[in-house]
Amino acid sequence: MIENVAGITPDGKGGLERFEALLIGEDGRIREVYHKGEKPPERVAYKLDGKGRVLVPGMIDAHVHVMGTGFARMTLDLSGTKSLDEALARIAAYAAAHPDVPWLLGGGWNQVDWGLGRMPTAAELDQATGGRPAWLTRVDGHAGWANSAALAAAGISAATADPAGGQIVRRDGGKAPAGVLVDGAVPLVAGKVPPPRASDLDTAFAEAQLVFLKNGVTAVADMGTTIEAWQAFRRAADLGNLRVRIVSYAAGVDDMALIGGPGPSPWLYDDRLKLAGVKLYLDGALGSSGAWLKSSYADAPGTTGLPTMSDTKLGNLMSRAAIDRFQVAVHAIGDKANAAVLSAIDELSHTYTGDRRWRIEHAQIVDPADIARFGQHGVIASMQPQHEASDRIMAEARLGPDRLAGAYAWKSLAASGTTLAFGSDTPVEPPAPFVGLAVAISRQGADGQPAGGWQPQERLTLPQALAAYTTGAAYAMFAEDRLGRLARGMRADFLFVDRDPTTATPETLRQTRVLETWINGQKAWDASKDAAKDEAKSAGR
Repeated sequence: MIENVAGITPDGKGGLERFEALLIGEDGRIREVYHKGEKPPERVAYKLDGKGRVLVPGMIDAHVHVMGTGFARMTLDLSGTKSLDEALARIAAYAAAHPDVPWLLGGGWNQVDWGLGRMPTAAELDQATGGRPAWLTRVDGHAGWANSAALAAAGISAATADPAGGQIVRRDGGKAPAGVLVDGAVPLVAGKVPPPRASDLDTAFAEAQLVFLKNGVTAVADMGTTIEAWQAFRRAADLGNLRVRIVSYAAGVDDMALIGGPGPSPWLYDDRLKLAGVKLYLDGALGSSGAWLKSSYADAPGTTGLPTMSDTKLGNLMSRAAIDRFQVAVHAIGDKANAAVLSAIDELSHTYTGDRRWRIEHAQIVDPADIARFGQHGVIASMQPQHEASDRIMAEARLGPDRLAGAYAWKSLAASGTTLAFGSDTPVEPPAPFVGLAVAISRQGADGQPAGGWQPQERLTLPQALAAYTTGAAYAMFAEDRLGRLARGMRADFLFVDRDPTTATPETLRQTRVLETWINGQKAWDASKDAAKDEAKSAGR
C-alpha cells in the first residue's frame, strides 16, 4: 500500500484524476486506486507513507536511441559547445586524455549553434586530432564530421560520387571532400569504425538505463534496434538488470526479421521487453538540410533535401513489414517526406486493414493541407517538443516565414484526430519529459523566449501534453492495456516528484526534480541515494 500521496494520473478520457493511495499486488499491477474519502484496507503486507508527496505515472519516452544515449556518455560529447574553437579545444583535450583509442569517436556538435554559416572541415578537425582517424556525429545523427585520416580510411576522394540519399560536402570550388558527410553518405565512414564489443554494448545500455531512471522515464520506444542491441537487452534481462521497459522498433527490415522472425515478439521478462515493429528513414534532418521539402530551402535555393528512397521502395518496405503485422514507424521531417508517408499509408490501408497504428516519427514540418490526413487512418504523430525550442530559429532560416504554419504543429495535429506520442530523440535532446512538458504548454525555451511562445496557436494544455507522455505514448506502442496511467490492472510504474505539475508555471515545471522512480511496484531509483553515491565519489571514498 502506497498511501498519503497527492496522486495525479490521466483518466484515459482527456482529463486528470486525483487519488490518495494505491494498492499494488505482488505481480506489480495496481489492485485498487483510492480517492478522497475512500478508506484503504488496514491489513496489507507492506505499507509506505508517501508523506503527502506528489505521485504521477512513470513517463514514457516515445522515441529514443537507447544505445546512442549510452555511447554518448562513453565518448566525446560536443553538445553545448558555442563555437568551433570551443569544440576543437574539447576535442584536443579528449584526444590527449585518450592516447590509446584507435579512433576518436563522439558527437553532439551543431554548426548552427557555432554561428559558423557552413559545415566544419576535415582540415579544422585535423588540428585537434593529429594522425588518428576521428568521426564525430552531428547532434541530429544525420551527418558526421571526419578528419583527413578518417576520409582516407574510407577511401573518400574527389572521385567518390555522392551515394543515393546522401551528400559528401565538397570544398568550395572543387570536388575534394571537405569533411562532412550527410545522411546516405554517413555509412562510408561509419562503416569503417571498429564495431563495439559485446561488453561495450552492455556498458552503454547500463549507462542509458541510469539516464532514463534519473529523469523519470520508465518505458521507452527504441527507434532502430539492431540485433546486437537486442541481444544486449536480453543479456541484461537474463541477469535481472533490465529495469526500464523497452519496446523495440528494428533498424530496418533485415534486423526486423533477425529479431522477430515471423512477426512481433510477445512481451518478455514480465512486460519489460518487446519487439513491436520496424523503423524506416525517408529523409534527413532540417539542421543538416537533409529534410525533404516540397519547395527549396529558403537559405539554399535549388535544394529540397535528401530523400533516402523512392516512393516505390518505401511502399515495398512498409508492405514487407505490415504483411507480418509488424508496426511501421517512418522517420519523416520535411513536408514532402510527411506527404509521401501519408500517401503510402493511404494506399497500404486498403490492403492491411485492422488496427495498424502507423507511426510517423518527428512530423516536424507538415504542409497545413496535409494535417487532416493524419487523422484519416489513425496515424500516430510521434513528436519531440524539445526540438521546437532548440530548432525554432534554425527552422525560420531554413523555411522562411511563409512555411511555418505547419512546423511542430502539435495542437493542429491533435485536432485532426491523430494521437500525439511525445519523446526526446535522445541523445539528440536529453530524455527530460518535464522539460518537454514545459515546452509543449509554452512553446518557449529555457530563457522564456520568445515572449508569448513561438507559433503560440500550437500550444497544448497540461493534460494534453501529459497524455502525450503517458497514455498517448503507451497507445503508440500497443501498450495502453498495461502502461500510461495509474488504474486498476495497470502496471505500477510511477514517480515521486517535488511539485504538482498541474499548478506549476512553465518555468518551474521544467525544474521538476524526480525524487524516486518506481517500476512494477518496486523502487528502481532514489535521488537521495544517488546523491549520496556522488558525494562519496567526490570525497574519494
